[in-house]
Amino acid sequence: MYSRILVPVDGSEASFGALNEAVQLAKQQGGELRLLHIVKAPMLDYGFSADDSSRQDIIAALSKIGKSILANANATVREQGLAPECLLIESVAGSAAAVILAQARQWPADLIVMGSHPRGGPRAVGSDTAEVLSGSPIPVLLVRGIAGPAGQAARSPAEHRALDYASAVPLTAGV
Repeated sequence: MYSRILVPVDGSEASFGALNEAVQLAKQQGGELRLLHIVKAPMLDYGFSADDSSRQDIIAALSKIGKSILANANATVREQGLAPECLLIESVAGSAAAVILAQARQWPADLIVMGSHPRGGPRAVGSDTAEVLSGSPIPVLLVRGIAGPAGQAARSPAEHRALDYASAVPLTAGV
């Protein structure tokens, strides 16, 4: 039924849970997986004009993080006997949801499996998740708040981003 499953990965516990669900579905259905990571280039507007090389450094650092996230997801899937296709897309404008929906159409996917971070109660989802749900012509499976690998302490999405960015993006004061 689901022969082509698109899985956006961002390194969070919810994303890890979605990846595991997608692997189980692909194994049951004999399907293939495409893992997608989107590098969102930040719009730099801090009351000063950063030069182009600073922007390129930030984008390069974010791409490095994205490649690491994809490599980890790829290894997780391969350990379970599947060989996923991996895709990293750098996007300057538009939402991550627009990229996910475009990839679902272009590939074409039969199912999107994505993690969702519970925000504001059990019925609330983030804006990208809501956009994927409302704009997808194919089924979307949301996996909520599943913890990562055994022994890994659960972290909030904000803590993940802070750790990832702090370790990979050098910030300089007084630019």
